Amino acid sequence: MSHDPQVRALLDNMAHMPQPDFDTLSPEVYRAMLAQMPPFAPGDAMAQERALTMPGAAGPLPAHLYVPHGDGPWPLTVFFHGGGFVTCGIETHHNLCRSLAQRAGTIVLSVAYRLAPEAPFPAAADDACAAVRWAATHAEELGARSGALAVAGDSAGANLAAVAAQQLRGTVALCHQLLLYPYLDCADESGSVQTFAQDNFLTLDMLRWYSRHYLSDAQHASDVRASPLRNPDLAGVAPATIITAEYDPLRDQGERYGQRLQQAGVPVTVRRWPGQIHGFMSMLGLLDGAEAAVNTAAAALRDAFAAHQACV
Repeated sequence: MSHDPQVRALLDNMAHMPQPDFDTLSPEVYRAMLAQMPPFAPGDAMAQERALTMPGAAGPLPAHLYVPHGDGPWPLTVFFHGGGFVTCGIETHHNLCRSLAQRAGTIVLSVAYRLAPEAPFPAAADDACAAVRWAATHAEELGARSGALAVAGDSAGANLAAVAAQQLRGTVALCHQLLLYPYLDCADESGSVQTFAQDNFLTLDMLRWYSRHYLSDAQHASDVRASPLRNPDLAGVAPATIITAEYDPLRDQGERYGQRLQQAGVPVTVRRWPGQIHGFMSMLGLLDGAEAAVNTAAAALRDAFAAHQACV
């Protein structure tokens, strides 16, 4: 396969833009650079959106609630944004959360976990687990149906969703985990990382930069709360849908995790999106593949909640 033509055009444009030096780049400067990027399509219209504050592991966290059109009560999905544990936030992922909410028929609770390096590992992982615990006991206050709960995220946010699913098994009942091009091993530089980590948007320098700022000690990469792919025991975690991208350096991590889940007896669907790059599902309005993949992801959530409801 080759790059999707729309992706190829995007990469060609990016090749003519100045690239930051990740050896010297500060998180503050990179965040400011990302904030200047033109927005993608805003996503589906919501019946209601509101900002709220919820308890995290070490204090209150901002969050955002997306309520779809239609008749509730809805199931609830806790969403964690990507950005390498260092950048991005609720605002950068409005479109993805809105579209998942409307198309899956779920309230989405997007959580602004603490970012590194100001709050290094395990702050984000601790916040993710705290957020899911809180959501499980406060669903009705959010207008959702109690007991119908999923986790979702993209890239580093998918890491946090996977960590929460692992750490909370047996204590919080999850219907599903939706992992979009997940970043599951903070020190892995094998396979697709070697093959695609240049000229495909996400580079090896970027991955090392994220890891360096998230992990105050490189040895933390062996901790399953940082690298959930390294967990030797996956039995009993929530069923999963994993979407990967053909030209994503993180592709093999996601697909290996799918294999590991399957070997542990966990129901899992892994879908590799042809011609696409890391982060493509946020590029609504720019990439047709983003629209199709969001529809697939939403259908997976919808089906998981329907199956859960049939068993209640």
